[in-house]
Amino acid sequence: MKDCQLDFIEILERPVAPIRAAARELPDLEEIARVLLRGIGCAELAKTVRVLWHSRLRTTAGQALYTKSLVRMNPKLVQFGAEEIDRTLRHELAHLVARFRAGRRRIDPHGPEWRRACHDLGIANEGRCHDLPLPRSRQRVRHKYRCPHCKREYARVRPFRRAVACLECCRTHSRGGYDDRFRLVKVREPKPADTP
Repeated sequence: MKDCQLDFIEILERPVAPIRAAARELPDLEEIARVLLRGIGCAELAKTVRVLWHSRLRTTAGQALYTKSLVRMNPKLVQFGAEEIDRTLRHELAHLVARFRAGRRRIDPHGPEWRRACHDLGIANEGRCHDLPLPRSRQRVRHKYRCPHCKREYARVRPFRRAVACLECCRTHSRGGYDDRFRLVKVREPKPADTP
């Protein structure tokens, strides 16, 4: 495992032009991901995992797509150094590991399964979000939903595509399981002409 980490740092310390680095100049993280996964007993996942630099990521450091065993990494991470790339890679791999271990069971994206996977990958105190100075996009909230039980409101840029219930009410009254009594109801958005 130590050799993998040393190789990783050696690969990442090669000079790379920040932000607009060509794909061939960015470090290849796929083999490092495979070694990490095999090291924690996920050899089957290690066989299928792919890691790509994805230039369309703007505000997020990385993204894990479980159905494709794919980790996408933001090329802007290069300007923050090898440690940040390593931490982000492990963070995203933890999502894949948590889903892999859970099988068909539904889990929270940053729940206890993910925290255990983070611990196994060597980032035990990992937070759910990064604090990198990547530009934040501002998008207008176009959809509001309300829980019919607790009246809590949820603002969304995009509409929900499936039935969604209030998590707090489901946890309190249904032992965390989905309950149609707490299904979120869309609230009409006031138009500028409607406001006094």
